Amino acid sequence: MFNSIARRYDLMNTLMTAGMDRSWRKYTVRCSELKTGGYGLDVCCGTGMLTMEQARTVGPGGRVVGLDFSENMLAIARENIKGFKLRENIRLIQGNAMELPFEDNSFDCATVGWGLRNVPDILTVVKEMTRVVKPGGKVVSLDMAQVTAPVIKQCYWLCFEKIIPAMGRLAAGNKGAYGYLHDSAKVFPPQWELAEIFAQAGLTETGYRNLVGGIVAVVEGRKPPY
Repeated sequence: MFNSIARRYDLMNTLMTAGMDRSWRKYTVRCSELKTGGYGLDVCCGTGMLTMEQARTVGPGGRVVGLDFSENMLAIARENIKGFKLRENIRLIQGNAMELPFEDNSFDCATVGWGLRNVPDILTVVKEMTRVVKPGGKVVSLDMAQVTAPVIKQCYWLCFEKIIPAMGRLAAGNKGAYGYLHDSAKVFPPQWELAEIFAQAGLTETGYRNLVGGIVAVVEGRKPPY
């Protein structure tokens, strides 16, 4: 499915979020506490947008790895970074989020943007992200969340059920893929439950930060120091 929508994925993200997705990614990287000269990992990196945001933070003295399962999404990511001034600091690889191909305690942080909804087992992936992060480093997820305000909640799910699939048909030529977005968001754990999964994975200081009234949320945790 992601292979089929890769070409229009960034356009659809911009349309669906009214252009707010860039600011959400910047905020996610701030929450990760990644520093200049650091070494970051972006899991389920897709077209590389969050990966590039990490690269902007680490600067020319840092490194970032983006990993994704979809070869077509990675192909678009490679196109996206061609004109990016820090492209030499980014490594894009195909891999499985359930079995990350990295040594323990390798990265200063690990982020995942709109990816945990699409993995077979969330806890396994968060444990893997925790494993490869250095002690004291953070694991951070940006994803859809559960709106609790009644009127906003009704409008939110109406948009997901009717409008976004129609946009997907017109802009991406794939209504079914964006119908899946509605279905996956329905069963995805709410932000407070996802924070509990982060704790089950061994992270501390777990919690969540709602954005745009809880339409999306950043969920985070810290790997305990030795």
